[in-house]
Order: sequence, then structure tokens, then C-alpha cells
Amino acid sequence: MNVTSADGTTIFFQQRGDGPPVILIGGAFNDRTTVEGLAAVLAGDFTAVTYDRRGRGDSGDTPSYAVEREIEDLAALIAQVGGTASVFGHSSGAVLALEAAAAGIGIERVVAYEPPYATDEHPRADVVAEVRAQLAAGDRDGAVATFLRVAGTPAEMIEGMKSAPVWGWFTALAHTLPYDLTIVGPDARPRSEKLARISVPTLVIGGGASDEALQSGARAAAAAVPGARHETLEGQDHGVLQYPETLKPLLTDFLK
Repeated sequence: MNVTSADGTTIFFQQRGDGPPVILIGGAFNDRTTVEGLAAVLAGDFTAVTYDRRGRGDSGDTPSYAVEREIEDLAALIAQVGGTASVFGHSSGAVLALEAAAAGIGIERVVAYEPPYATDEHPRADVVAEVRAQLAAGDRDGAVATFLRVAGTPAEMIEGMKSAPVWGWFTALAHTLPYDLTIVGPDARPRSEKLARISVPTLVIGGGASDEALQSGARAAAAAVPGARHETLEGQDHGVLQYPETLKPLLTDFLK
């Protein structure tokens, strides 16, 4: 199914289940398929909505990008499913979920899993200009490697990925990496003035098996949102979407 965003861009979405709507937002290198497992887990209690963020899968795109366009995409989806919905976001999708909640577009509850914010203890380099330059030169492999490096992936692991099937998936979505970097921001710090505007119940989750940088980013996000609840999901890391059943107890309890 399709919905048309405010700028005319077509956004493709699917839904399953019956109950209060929950829109699931993936992060970098994600399209709707990467959150389908979580949708299946939640469909017994909710109407789980998956969608292709602009520039991915079956959704359209525009030449110029702004975070506001992605918030408008979410607003169009929320209008389509009844005018209000909860949202779950993973990684940069978690930052998008928080930004959208701050914009007041009909979000009832928001869950953010490991928004990749930087902190004083764990700063992060700004590589959006470098990634854009690599993409402009047609170097999709270089853009992916740069993004993974700044995300904390060890160099030897990046080299190993290049010969694995997943690398083709990464490079196919490389053109959307500047979107994720823009969403997180030039210094990747929580935009506290925006997050302070969130007035809906908010749950921020960090994985107990994630590195400290990701865990500290989750704590920083929770501290910036008034009344936000922070939880640690023991045994899980940033790859939690591969184990969606581990999220079900927390999400079902919070969203219902």
C-alpha cells in the first residue's frame, strides 16, 4: 500500500495484526523487511505498520533531503492509520522517532532502541561530508566503510564484510547514509531543546551486550526527555532486530 507525503513523495507501507497501531522505523541499511520480524511478534496485540523510509525499497525520494521530510512521511502514515499511533525506532530510526514525537504529529507513545547519540565520554566524528563526497564520486564501497568506521566497527570486521553477501545489501542502500547521518546530527549529540518538548510517554532501551558508547547514548536520550523511562535489555546488542521476540515483553507492556 502507498501513502503520499506532504511533498508528494510516495511512501510504501504494509500492516498486519489488529489493535492499536504501532509504526516500526528501521535505521541505517534498513528497509521495511528488517523490521518485519518485530511486526510479526507484535501483530497479536497491535496493528504493526512497517514502511520503506524515503529512498529505500518501494518508496520514492526527492533530490534534496531534510529531516522534516521524513517527519512528514511519518505524519502521513499516522493519518492513514487513524490519526494517532505509537512508534518504535531502532538506531537512527530511534532518533527519527524522538524528533517526530517532539514535532507533535499524533504520536501517542514512543520507544527508542539505542539512538546512536554521542556523549562527552564517547564523541563521534562528523563524516557526512566525506560520505557525500564518496557517493558523488561513485564510491559506494568507500561510503559504507566510512559509515561503519565511525559507527565503531573494527577495521578488520569491515574488511571481512566486503566479501560477505551482506556487503551488497549495504552498498545498495549507501545513498541513504547521508540521511541517517543528518538525522543523528553533525556532532551526534542529543538535541536537548527538541527532546525536552516531548510530552508523550517515552521508553528508551539499551542493549546490555552493546558497547558502552551505545549504552551511554541511550541513557543520554532518556535523560533529555521529560519523564522518559530507561531500560536495559540484557543479553542483546544493536542487532536486536534479529531477535525480535526479546523485545516483545517490554514493548507490549509499555505500548498497551
